[in-house]
Amino acid sequence: MPPKFFPTRGHLLICQGQNCQARGSVLLHKALWNQLERSGLAYYKAGGSVRLTESGCLGACSYGPTLCVYRHRGSELEEGWYAAVDFPLAARVAQAVHEGTELPEERKYGP
Repeated sequence: MPPKFFPTRGHLLICQGQNCQARGSVLLHKALWNQLERSGLAYYKAGGSVRLTESGCLGACSYGPTLCVYRHRGSELEEGWYAAVDFPLAARVAQAVHEGTELPEERKYGP
């Protein structure tokens, strides 16, 4: 039997590298996960659509916690990279992914 598939609108990755952990990424991941579950945005909830994963180093070690997001908008793959992420910013990114709205520009870097 194959694994159950849950459609998503986007995928958030929170760095769990050593430097990001020292800056609070473990607590950030737990807080965001709890928020996604409470608000029904978690991908496996009815009506939910956001997948959240702990990742290895995302390469912005001096600026953590770092968050990366990928989602499809139309036929394009959109990505967003964020430095010095706190819970309010992570929650806004997750909400934008769920709603299909513009990603926040605050603390965004890269492509």
